Amino acid sequence: MAPAEVVTWAVLSQRLPLISMASAENEACAVQSIACPSQAWRLQTVRLDSAGRVEGPRTSGHVTGKMAVFPWHSRNRNYKAEFASCRLEAVPLEFGDYHPLKPITVTESKTKKVTRKGSTSSTSSSSSSSMVDPLSSVLDGTDPLSMFAATADPAALAAATDSSRKKRDRDDNSVVGSDFEPWANKRGEILARYTTTEKLSINLFMGSEKGRAGTAAFAMSEKVRTRLEELDDFEEGSQKELLNLTQQDYVNRIEELNQSLKDAWASDQKVKALKIVIQCSKLLSDTSVIQFYPSKFVLITDILDTFGKYLSYEMCLFCQELGDHFSPENANDTAKETCLNWFFKIASIRELIPRFYVEASILKCNKFLSKTGISECLPRLTCMIRGIGDPLVSVYARAYLCRVARLTWGSVSCSALLLNSVMSAFRAEFIATRSMDFIGMIKECDESGFPKHLLFRSLGLNLALADPPESDRLQILNEAWKVITKLKNPQDYINCAEVWVEYTCKHFTKREVNTVLADVIKHMTPDRAFEDSYPQLQLIIKKVIAYFHDFSVLFSVEKFLPFLDMFQKESVRVEVCKCIMEAFIKHQQEPTKDPVILNALLHVCKTMHDSVNALTLEDEKRMLSYLINGFIKMVSFGRDFEQQLSFYVESRSMFCNLEPVLVQLIHACVAYCFITIPSLTGIFTRLNLYLHSGQVALANQCLSQADAFFKAAISLIPEVPKMINIEGKMRPSESFLLEFLCNFFSTLLIVPDHPEHGVLFLVRELLNVIQDYTWEDNSDEKIRIYTCVLHLLSAMSQETYLYHIDKVDSNDSLYGGDSKFLAENNKLCETVMAQILEHLKTLAKDEALKRQSSLGLSFFNSILAHGDLRNNKLNQLSVNLWHLAQRHGCADTRTMVKTLEYIKKRSKQPGMTHLTELALRLPLQTRT
Repeated sequence: MAPAEVVTWAVLSQRLPLISMASAENEACAVQSIACPSQAWRLQTVRLDSAGRVEGPRTSGHVTGKMAVFPWHSRNRNYKAEFASCRLEAVPLEFGDYHPLKPITVTESKTKKVTRKGSTSSTSSSSSSSMVDPLSSVLDGTDPLSMFAATADPAALAAATDSSRKKRDRDDNSVVGSDFEPWANKRGEILARYTTTEKLSINLFMGSEKGRAGTAAFAMSEKVRTRLEELDDFEEGSQKELLNLTQQDYVNRIEELNQSLKDAWASDQKVKALKIVIQCSKLLSDTSVIQFYPSKFVLITDILDTFGKYLSYEMCLFCQELGDHFSPENANDTAKETCLNWFFKIASIRELIPRFYVEASILKCNKFLSKTGISECLPRLTCMIRGIGDPLVSVYARAYLCRVARLTWGSVSCSALLLNSVMSAFRAEFIATRSMDFIGMIKECDESGFPKHLLFRSLGLNLALADPPESDRLQILNEAWKVITKLKNPQDYINCAEVWVEYTCKHFTKREVNTVLADVIKHMTPDRAFEDSYPQLQLIIKKVIAYFHDFSVLFSVEKFLPFLDMFQKESVRVEVCKCIMEAFIKHQQEPTKDPVILNALLHVCKTMHDSVNALTLEDEKRMLSYLINGFIKMVSFGRDFEQQLSFYVESRSMFCNLEPVLVQLIHACVAYCFITIPSLTGIFTRLNLYLHSGQVALANQCLSQADAFFKAAISLIPEVPKMINIEGKMRPSESFLLEFLCNFFSTLLIVPDHPEHGVLFLVRELLNVIQDYTWEDNSDEKIRIYTCVLHLLSAMSQETYLYHIDKVDSNDSLYGGDSKFLAENNKLCETVMAQILEHLKTLAKDEALKRQSSLGLSFFNSILAHGDLRNNKLNQLSVNLWHLAQRHGCADTRTMVKTLEYIKKRSKQPGMTHLTELALRLPLQTRT
């Protein structure tokens, strides 16, 4: 073994018992060694005083003693050059014909079946280039509707387009004018115009044809009983499919079905007739031959019309009264029972399209049940159409519903219902531009069965989506509110008011909004009617804050806060407060000190905070804390620190039940951090807050306060328990402690030394705490921490540090690369190295060899990254660590290979030629 060297060692001024004493005398030293394939290294003890403390430069000048043979020398770093070498190289990219928006062309193989006599079927294929983007077809006119339009005569199409444009320019508000074309005329035109040469198919699933033909001898009651039994008899039959039909064949087949319907009805086979109608209705879901669909629609609806007329006529026979002005009071029980049975049977149809068409075809039969039957049925059928996914099918379904609904006009008083249907179905822009005309029609319409306030609500819904002419806006609001404010029923009133509040907020000032809110309060306060209308009141609040982003204007609306007082149910009140705070955080761009805003939002935040109790979920607490913290961040009194502090103190007293809010206040008010952090329960919360508060203080040039925070954090580390509770589970705390200390070391790099506490005083205090901390027996976290300390000290030895804080002079500026400071730094590095090597020696056991290999390689990498390997002794130490990592075959061969390749690559860089020799001394051992 090489003889030990005597060196001057200035060490920590606080207690740091690095290596145990081998004898009672202070001058004695214990030589510890770890056997390596090539040689051994030696660790020496340090000089201790009688109290067991390491003698340092401030207590005994300098101490001579035996030291390890591997002194530390940090390599000089040029951070700018290293950053430049790590940047990605810019390589020109040749796009060629490629463009991300260029459509992709694929080859589609079409297979055609060829059948030959006396042989099995074979296939022939052809390829074609097709566009796979489904949206681009809309632009180039190849979508089905564009192709359909292209089949028309271009001249006629242009003329029709010009004619429709001129017609839109004229006043076309009349529901039915003198130029209205009857369906009988339109029907023939459609059949003549929309034809096809493609093959068509009919797929029918018919039930059994057994029926009970009626006889004249049956009494009326017996016939009714038989009819009810037939309606219940839906037996499964056979499926019949007709393929490759020409258009004329298809028309003939539909006419045959129409005749079959008439024959079945005449022979009293009502179930068969219903099945024919159902199966025919299903054909309207097929749009495979799209250019023929209008004609198919005409043919099928003819059958539906026939069915509807037959059923309506039969109901009239039961009542022994005919005529369009039939009243439900004239219907007897037999007619009502039979009519209900038909509706119930139709309601049981599983598929949407046949259920809709069959019920629409007998819409007129609702008059046998009640006066409002048709007015109640029409909105429901309108909503049913929304479930039809194919746009073409849904449009024609609406057309059929409009046609059958119009046929009931004069039979029932439903002008208000029709007007409401128009406002519900037409585009909002169409309604908005004609708002005054619609208001005139609403005033004149017959509201029996459909009150006018619902019409104003429908109008308001359209005006929320589209703007009316500016000159009409005030008059529209006045006309609508005249009707709304006279409503006596609170539910009717709030349902309309909720819609028109948005119109008011959108087009008027806070004065009009205040008037509307006052009217709402007036109507909803008596008898506490607001308790039954919280959803509508919430919508009003959301609409108001959606349009008033200036909260100084919002809270100056006189009736806004009284409106909030109506939310007396706590859960609802909290939800409203959350909506207000979300809007404030989203739209408030600049910090504010407006007393109106502060007082109002403090009240809102206090309401949210006071809702927290022992049963409140953690997610809810986090949400409330986020909203309150967002408010606190936006409050600033500028240089008026007294006012700012007063606000924080008031906030802390108001929001004491939410710890995240306390944390936010702590960050904002450094002066009160020291007295607030100890009151928190989580130890890592306290540690991180001490560190973060120190960083904030440092960033604001409060150096003494920063030192106090860092010292508090250091003194708290011994209190870290072995196990901590993480989301309800007990977990070891060492990994969390390691993470905290790594962050702490990164901060200590830029913390300047205190002039009264000596060189690196915070680092030395932290090392003492780490040394005294009780670590797990099988844990390597302590050595990983020492490795991080070694990185920190290496960074501290550079002439210019990697990062700085503005207006704070770090040690690189204070010491300017002074040789005494560098010597202190290197000696401290050697002390840390001794601890790492001592720990590696303790791992020379079978069960710990893998850990020894991993830590050895990690220490090797640290020396490679931060040490000056031109120093022969440090170079030799790295070689020993390399051999140690491979000694027992526990090393990761891939990692070792990549590490060696990295060393060889670095050796080619300027000033790194010494690594070439090192690479030659690092063999790779194979496992055999």
